[in-house]
Amino acid sequence: MPMRRLLPALVLACLAGTAALPPAAHAEAPLAKTQAPGWYRTLVGDVEVTALSDGTLALPVTKLLKGDPKKMVAALRRNHLGEQVETSVNGYLVNTGSKLVLIDTGAGSLFGPTLGGLVANLKAAGYQPEQVDEIYITHMHGDHVGGLVANNQRVFANAVLRIDKRDVDYWLSEANMNAAPDSAKDFFKGAMLMAGPYQQAGKLKPFEGATELVPGVRAQPAYGHTPGHTIYTVESKGRKLVLWGDLMHVAAVQFEDPTVTIAFDSDARKAMPARQKAYAEAAKTGDLVGASHLSFPGLGYLRAAGKGYTFLPLNYSTLK
Repeated sequence: MPMRRLLPALVLACLAGTAALPPAAHAEAPLAKTQAPGWYRTLVGDVEVTALSDGTLALPVTKLLKGDPKKMVAALRRNHLGEQVETSVNGYLVNTGSKLVLIDTGAGSLFGPTLGGLVANLKAAGYQPEQVDEIYITHMHGDHVGGLVANNQRVFANAVLRIDKRDVDYWLSEANMNAAPDSAKDFFKGAMLMAGPYQQAGKLKPFEGATELVPGVRAQPAYGHTPGHTIYTVESKGRKLVLWGDLMHVAAVQFEDPTVTIAFDSDARKAMPARQKAYAEAAKTGDLVGASHLSFPGLGYLRAAGKGYTFLPLNYSTLK
């Protein structure tokens, strides 16, 4: 056979043989078992808000929530959840353009290895702890103040710490701690441990009731979950973000039935109407809301649905 005819025949034969061979095996890839850094940014008018994840904590919610057990389990199942829920712990960094304000600091080292990531995520988001000008605490439970201190040093060395005076007076009182049941004493110890270095440095400056703390950020009492529990409103150019703190803990249950309370409430009789009022206002105004224990980034809107509400997560944006 002439060479010019032989070469195409050989090529075709080689291709046919290759097609008959089994595909080459790839090496197995190990599971990564990690998430991307936990931060998400949005704009409220001209104010930039960065949601920061401190991590998650598995909570036995059916043992903690106070409501009809059958209805709660049914609500959890409808939301593809079990009786133990992996619960987000969120903080929010507010850049007004003139002030950098951190609202809640996460749990730090107080609640184990699945939490304590807020500072790392703050850095991943492009900031450093020493840049924070002010810290606003919704209330002094450990998963909100635990990130204030590490190795007995203030994590946010240049920040002023602002907390409602009712919470400061309650949680930093030795007399209240001594009078509390043993199961509650750690709440006091955590608050004292975390606020102490700021208090000693003259950086703890309590406020009382409703007040504008910096232009565009306002504190509003929502007492009940703790004696001084506070929500914070960020406002710019007619847009609002209302940060609820711990007005709610389990979205799958408490949006559908806002009367359900939780064992962590200092005074459930006050916490429940505070939650109901906040829900009703959010549904009426259409303002953006955020909460410490909504699934990260914990931002969205409320819509009335029967006797309860539906939560609509914030639409994802690249901010470009």
